Amino acid sequence: MIYEIVILAMIAAFLGMRLYSVLGRRAEHEEEPIPTRFDKGKQDTETAAIPIRRQAIPAPRTGGAVPAVDRGVQEIAAADRSFDLIAFLEGAKGAYAMILEAFWKGDRETLRELCDDDVYAGFDAAIAAREEAGETLDNRLIRIEDTTVHSAHLEGRRARIAVRFVADIAAVTRDRDGNVVAGSLDDAIESRDVWTFSRNVDSSDPNWLLDETDEG
Repeated sequence: MIYEIVILAMIAAFLGMRLYSVLGRRAEHEEEPIPTRFDKGKQDTETAAIPIRRQAIPAPRTGGAVPAVDRGVQEIAAADRSFDLIAFLEGAKGAYAMILEAFWKGDRETLRELCDDDVYAGFDAAIAAREEAGETLDNRLIRIEDTTVHSAHLEGRRARIAVRFVADIAAVTRDRDGNVVAGSLDDAIESRDVWTFSRNVDSSDPNWLLDETDEG
């Protein structure tokens, strides 16, 4: 009886050691980082010892749907085969600078060419109030830091694209005698604006008009 117990104990010990060796090697293997096709090239360099942090890629918030901005741009491009987004943004930057300069100088003729009736009326009223007060603006557009599409829509045959501008502007207001009453040319202030440009896609005129302004 004792002999049988000893034999069973030895068998149990042997099986336990085998199970431990198998599970132990498997656990060690599972703790090793899983190589990817990006890691192989890194292992051949001097920086191979630097660990790579792997992060989960979040799922798109739109659930895979085309974002509204992209969809709007695609609709405009489909309606107007000559439309080019990069060229549009370059033109928008130029219009932004021209309209600001025209407003600061009180150049109504340029504003009339670049703005629709409502926006022009707003600029005209502000210029008139400034003239009545005897004030002038001595502003400088230092640089345009960023230009991005904020929204895009095709409303019937009218395309409307809102562009967010981030720019540095030095602003100075002078009185009738040329004295500075507000601002400084030494300190540029970041300005964030959302301007909406529109155009009839069936028109032979390739120019876009500013039809809405807002702070961004």
